[in-house]
Amino acid sequence: MATEDKELRHIGIIMDGNGRWAKSRFMPRIVGHHAGVKAVERVVRAAADLKIPYLSLYAFSTENWSRPQNEVSGLMAIFKHYLAAKLNELYEEGVRLRVSGRVNMLPKPLCDALLEAEEKTKNNSRIQLIACINYGGRQELLDAFNKIIKSDNFNNKIELTENILQQYLYLPDVPDPDLIIRTSGELRLSNFLLWEAAYSELYFTNKYWPDMNKEDLNEAINSFKVRNRRYGKI
Repeated sequence: MATEDKELRHIGIIMDGNGRWAKSRFMPRIVGHHAGVKAVERVVRAAADLKIPYLSLYAFSTENWSRPQNEVSGLMAIFKHYLAAKLNELYEEGVRLRVSGRVNMLPKPLCDALLEAEEKTKNNSRIQLIACINYGGRQELLDAFNKIIKSDNFNNKIELTENILQQYLYLPDVPDPDLIIRTSGELRLSNFLLWEAAYSELYFTNKYWPDMNKEDLNEAINSFKVRNRRYGKI
């Protein structure tokens, strides 16, 4: 049965499998992360060509800090290098880059580079690319609740509603994801967009993230288009 709401505004992707992709080729894990960057380029271009307004990529979670220090440092260096190398290209191709997560707790050079990229691309409108870095769904909700506690809404004892909570999320103007894709065969959300994903359609593929391409994105979108989204209705 075809979905009642075929509009696809926002895709979220849990980019998983870089390390296993490298291991399967007898390479260091960091090589997989470099290959993952190439997949980011392919998928962002594909989403823009398909006129998807919002694309959220789960790049680094709040839990990823527990990984070996050399891998974490390597990832931070990759993020910063990619921004420096690709910022003008993102700008020229009409991509607006936004960041979701505890950006101020990232290494200062990377934090500054991300804020610079957000500022440079803020007027672009072809596609909004949301980089979820130092992001966790539970942490986002905790940060929202703590902001509410300190706000006039709490002081005035206004009843908390979904609309009020939405205003305190990291990017309150971004619509909930219609479709969430996870690569590498894992079947969980791993703390990604927990509030926003309440009614998202989920799509899982066994492909490792570095192997993802436009055809794979199209396959996920086609799966979305034939689903029946009832939102609790009959």
